[in-house]
Amino acid sequence: MAFIDALLIEAEMRQDFFHGLPSPGCSTNIETIYIGGGTPSLLHTSELTRIIERIRKLFPAEQVKEITLEANPDDLTYEKLLSLWQSPINRLSIGVQSFHFPDLQFMNRGHSPVQALQSIRNAQKIGFTDLTIDLIYGIPGLSDPMWEANLRQLIDLEIPHISAYALTVEKKTVLEYMIRKGKASAVSDEQAARQFNIMCDMLEQSGYAHYEISNFALPGFQSRHNMSYWTGVPYLGMGPSAHSFKPGKRYWNPANTSQYIEAMQKGKFFWEGEELTEEDACNEYVMTSLRTSGGCDLQKVYDEWGKEVADTLSRRAEKHIRHGKILRKGQMLTLTRDGKFFADGIAADLFIVSDR
Repeated sequence: MAFIDALLIEAEMRQDFFHGLPSPGCSTNIETIYIGGGTPSLLHTSELTRIIERIRKLFPAEQVKEITLEANPDDLTYEKLLSLWQSPINRLSIGVQSFHFPDLQFMNRGHSPVQALQSIRNAQKIGFTDLTIDLIYGIPGLSDPMWEANLRQLIDLEIPHISAYALTVEKKTVLEYMIRKGKASAVSDEQAARQFNIMCDMLEQSGYAHYEISNFALPGFQSRHNMSYWTGVPYLGMGPSAHSFKPGKRYWNPANTSQYIEAMQKGKFFWEGEELTEEDACNEYVMTSLRTSGGCDLQKVYDEWGKEVADTLSRRAEKHIRHGKILRKGQMLTLTRDGKFFADGIAADLFIVSDR
């Protein structure tokens, strides 16, 4: 398969990506592998294994603890799950989105509620214990009782990790066109906020830790891979549209798949990058740290970016503290329940901008 071959060529071209990283705080050994984007569950298990084994040979990957595959429920037949169980993959991320057929139709999903439920039960029966299920709330027509039923289904199934996102309408998509033409209901912020609170109540009462705005986990089942994004650990992404990061630098691959394959076949560099300014690095830390239950450490800001930046951040946070959106304990700033739903706007308001 040309795409797999291209991916492995890129892996060889970038095998020095993690060399020379500063420490402490930067692991020089890969701990997670995440196969996602598009529909990787369509790949044959032998192809997935080939990718993983090549990564293990090219990179310092002796300590890999978590290998995740994103999957659609309709791809996870019992036979496919049995095959995956024999592979190095030890974690499945299943894009269920909803257990209600009208929601799935609205989002143009290819699976049914029955397929979604069966894929989960089969995965558990075969032996997969590290599962994460994606849900979406704020869907037009999704009533609060229906949303509660979605959550209750996962709680009763004892799913260890749940990721839930508010429905967003991207520009130039079919959904955006339908809403603009009056063929679909507009997304309601009030509905999304209400269902966000329902979710927090139900999952926290059921023993899930709300460790990141969109992520809940039972003890011991936080996503190691996703935590790397939010805590500034370097990561390498390969394939079209993939992003990578290491201290002071960010990289990304253009999206065109055919151009990607052609470039890799010719041994040409396909990725682009940029140097992060001190301002960029600080703002990225503020944005990502506030998303987590750990919060933003003003002492870290002081140590890395100086007193003036820390004082400015502290001063800007005061308004959100008064409005009950941020809680301050010592040098730590964390979002309250009310603040979590407005995290992006709050982070943007706290950003350090040189011309302010």
